[in-house]
Amino acid sequence: MARNDLIVGLDVGTTKICTVVGEASDTGVDIIGIGTSPSTGLRRGVVVNIEKTVQCIKKSLEDAELMAGCDIRTVYAGIAGSHIQGFNSHGVIAVKGGEVTQRDVDRVIEAAKAIAIPMDREVLHTLPQEFIVDDQRGIADPLGMAGVRLEVKVHIVTGAVTSAQNIIRSCNRSGLDVSNIVLESLASSKAVLSPEEREIGVALVDIGGGTTDIAVFSKDSIKHTSVLALGGHNLTNDIAYGLRTPMMSAEKIKMEYGCAMADLVTSEEIIEVPSVGGRESRKMSKRVLAEICEPRCEEILALVDQELIKSGFKNMIAAGVVLTGGTVMIDGMQELAEQIFDLPVRIGTPEQGIGGLADEVRSPKYATAVGLLLHGAEEEGLHSKVRPFKIRDDSGFDRIVSRMKKWFTDIK
Repeated sequence: MARNDLIVGLDVGTTKICTVVGEASDTGVDIIGIGTSPSTGLRRGVVVNIEKTVQCIKKSLEDAELMAGCDIRTVYAGIAGSHIQGFNSHGVIAVKGGEVTQRDVDRVIEAAKAIAIPMDREVLHTLPQEFIVDDQRGIADPLGMAGVRLEVKVHIVTGAVTSAQNIIRSCNRSGLDVSNIVLESLASSKAVLSPEEREIGVALVDIGGGTTDIAVFSKDSIKHTSVLALGGHNLTNDIAYGLRTPMMSAEKIKMEYGCAMADLVTSEEIIEVPSVGGRESRKMSKRVLAEICEPRCEEILALVDQELIKSGFKNMIAAGVVLTGGTVMIDGMQELAEQIFDLPVRIGTPEQGIGGLADEVRSPKYATAVGLLLHGAEEEGLHSKVRPFKIRDDSGFDRIVSRMKKWFTDIK
């Protein structure tokens, strides 16, 4: 049975596709269904085979529908990949009538968005950081305030049009409408970060299968986002080559016995490693595995540290770093991160605003899917009717004409 009050988060990842179904409650969202399927149609967060992606989405949907006892029609889908770019912008307008109205807020945000963006890119999010009314800074909501000049600082996230279109097409061919496409690190932050961390400054690092997503928050607003094209799949590759074992066995070994710091493992611990081509399995020291894992984990975390320094916000993250995503579940990741970042580090699991089958998703690997669900609940709470998300297919001329029409409407 199809139900209109359901909210669904769909995490289309490089190693797994995860569907989480929930319904809004007084305290947040109650989770009523979960479905996961191995992902075979993506590479580094980007769809490379639509047919395989559709099959994996359908398998994940079937499991979630069976558990929740419903038909799923619309979803909030996540997007990642090295094509994602985030930057800060600034807009200024004159306030009409001496009091800030919703129209003024919309106009100033449009002014901040009025920047040159290449034709092959799409604005995914425009996230207000703070409003300034007549030089009074740090205003979260300026509605109803007296003033003659309104400014806004925003963080704009853009992505490749084709990558977003391929995610939407994969969903559409699975029988789904996409309510919105959400940056995965932004979604994860809703599930794992506390309001206190967002206020005093925190960096969220989501290490997934194909990408590592970074989001920096301070004073309860987002300051920086970026995506690195490295993740747990690189670690699995290293294990497969280093131990001469099939990829599926390497993934299993990584999750069961992987360790990010060789010093935490003794040479006496032995593991069984399947061989390639039907040969007999071999016995091997667990320390050899840890010595393969450590350099790659160190590389990923060092690149994140460089990105934080380059962004200029590393000194603002007093609450430290929160690690989430499936790859951070291997032993020693937290200790290695504390050494590299020289900051407090914790492993983030979905805790904020969820009930129902919350225990089933209390793992870093579900952070994005649960975050998409919470984002959807928040969006549907603000807007009574959410229209299906569309990526522009129009020509440059059509965009200019529509923008000119909007200008003339604002002038009236």
